[in-house]
Amino acid sequence: MHIGHIPLANRLFVAPMAGVTDRPFRQLCKALGAGYAVSEMVTSRKDLWNSLKTSRRANHEGEPGPIAVQIAGTDAAMMAEAALYNVDRGAQIIDINMGCPAKKVCNKWAGSALMQNEPLAIEIAQAVVDACAPRNVPVTLKMRTGWSQDHRNAVALARVFESVGIQMLTVHGRTREQGYRGHAEYDTIAAVKAAVRVPVVANGDITSPEKAKAVLAATGADAVMIGRAAQGRPWIFREIAHYLATGEHLAPPLVAEVRRLLLDHLQDHYRLYGESTGLRSARKHIAWYLRALPGGEAFRQHINTIEDCSEQWHAVARYLDAIAQQMDRLPPVAYPADADPSEEQEGLAA
Repeated sequence: MHIGHIPLANRLFVAPMAGVTDRPFRQLCKALGAGYAVSEMVTSRKDLWNSLKTSRRANHEGEPGPIAVQIAGTDAAMMAEAALYNVDRGAQIIDINMGCPAKKVCNKWAGSALMQNEPLAIEIAQAVVDACAPRNVPVTLKMRTGWSQDHRNAVALARVFESVGIQMLTVHGRTREQGYRGHAEYDTIAAVKAAVRVPVVANGDITSPEKAKAVLAATGADAVMIGRAAQGRPWIFREIAHYLATGEHLAPPLVAEVRRLLLDHLQDHYRLYGESTGLRSARKHIAWYLRALPGGEAFRQHINTIEDCSEQWHAVARYLDAIAQQMDRLPPVAYPADADPSEEQEGLAA
């Protein structure tokens, strides 16, 4: 699979998630089988580019390519300028955010709110493509099925986005109105795939190898994008890759491997964020990794009382050493909703 002229390792993608898909997390997911990862969204507001938050989001030091950066905003000229700003800092692919449902984004008419204003959405896509074309940088776009149940316009927009030069489309199978509630539906993604020639990526509720296979079959999509299911379980990408290739499941990871992955992840995290911010922002990652393990909830509460990175790191090491005395591998993950995806509320496309 390619995005424009850029080849990808496989068709398993990491979704951009604010506060999650920073450089350490992207690198980890790529090392564990993801073929492609998109950064957290970077604002198009020039006055914020020198902020600490934006500088961290634009940090790609040591990250294997391709480097993909998502940008967000509501002004076409500012979005074009933001694209070039990030290209100058190493971005090889620019992704336009028209999928974020967060109120603080949509209230400013950015993210998925742009799907309500089709002329502006198209203007932004055209401006970013025109800015990136001389640099030979492909532009992709992530969107939802529409703004609401009664206003699903993903197919119509997809055709126009393709015509202005967008080279890949990712569709989350929910409207902005849904947020992350209910079930993703895949009929609309299948319709987008049938309407365009560029690669289409399916996103939403892909939590297991079986679900990934079912969604690819139901939608005809070229790839799947995984977000929340990778939180604390970055090895999901190699699990899916193995299942798609063999029809068999990998054994859960060894506790010793999870210990190494998490402790290395924390060190990289601390280096990026520093002592104070790194300590606090690491807590969610620790909780995600350990949530299914014995005593995980009690340990999470304990971790929230620690105020030193070194102490936090050593506490995690001791906890996992103790877990390793009880079990060799993580327990298998149960996916009751995935037993028969066709029975889900809105179901898979036939």
